[in-house]
Amino acid sequence: MAALFSMVHPWASVFGILGNIISFLVFLAPMPTFLRVYRKKSTEGFSSVPYVVALFSCALWILYGLVKTNSSPLLTINAFGCVVESAYILMYLIYAPKAARLRTLASFLLLNVAAFSLIVAVTVFLVPQPNRVKVLGSVCLAFSMAVFVAPLSVIFVVIKTKSAEYMPFSLSFFLTLSAVAWFFYGLFTKDIYVTLPNVGGFFFGIAQMTLYFCYRKPGTSALVLPTSIDDAADTAAAAEEAADQAVAEASASSHPAVAMLTVSTLPVLAELQKMELEIGTPTPRRGYIKAF
Repeated sequence: MAALFSMVHPWASVFGILGNIISFLVFLAPMPTFLRVYRKKSTEGFSSVPYVVALFSCALWILYGLVKTNSSPLLTINAFGCVVESAYILMYLIYAPKAARLRTLASFLLLNVAAFSLIVAVTVFLVPQPNRVKVLGSVCLAFSMAVFVAPLSVIFVVIKTKSAEYMPFSLSFFLTLSAVAWFFYGLFTKDIYVTLPNVGGFFFGIAQMTLYFCYRKPGTSALVLPTSIDDAADTAAAAEEAADQAVAEASASSHPAVAMLTVSTLPVLAELQKMELEIGTPTPRRGYIKAF
């Protein structure tokens, strides 16, 4: 903790530590998914792409922090993120079917080995020392802005379906807090490459929370975006069975209880397009939400 705090920039240190704490929780958000994978010894059609992309993002920010120097908060949280995402990917490789395992290895080698090695080589051998921070910062900024496609798509889905069940409030809340913390960290350290993407993150978070209160259905349990569409029908059947049992027992509740799993923005990015296609079809399949 002492390495994260500097008396030279006390406010930057405070928001850096706060950002570490919040991001720590966000990185651990998919843990229930992988506990389920471990218990069932199956990935159940879950996609590994979000975790491969998250690992690439963490590696990029570590490289940026090393080149910039004096960026302990960025280094600590992204080092933790690399460990966590690597553990997720390793567990996925253990329990995924052969085809999914090969796709995961291919995406990992393409993104985290080939692409990252290319960025390192270009930065070290082709970019002059004074320009390295600017070049790497621009790459990190572009990648972070691209990830905003996910919350933007969530907003469109909520408006289209007039339901907030696809957007867990706790996810939006913590991502907004994270954006605020890292925005002020970038502001106090005068780091535009950290500040700018979190401006967008803050406004998207506020928009999501506003839509949640506009479209939420009182009395319903919190649901989350799926990490897989393929097994949504099985989940819906299980939910219907639970509902039938509740009716038979004359329960006062009209919806079965669902434990909420907060997922990071990257899993949303990977699977949201599939869900939107399912919603937009004239004869939709039974159910779109995977309950945990």
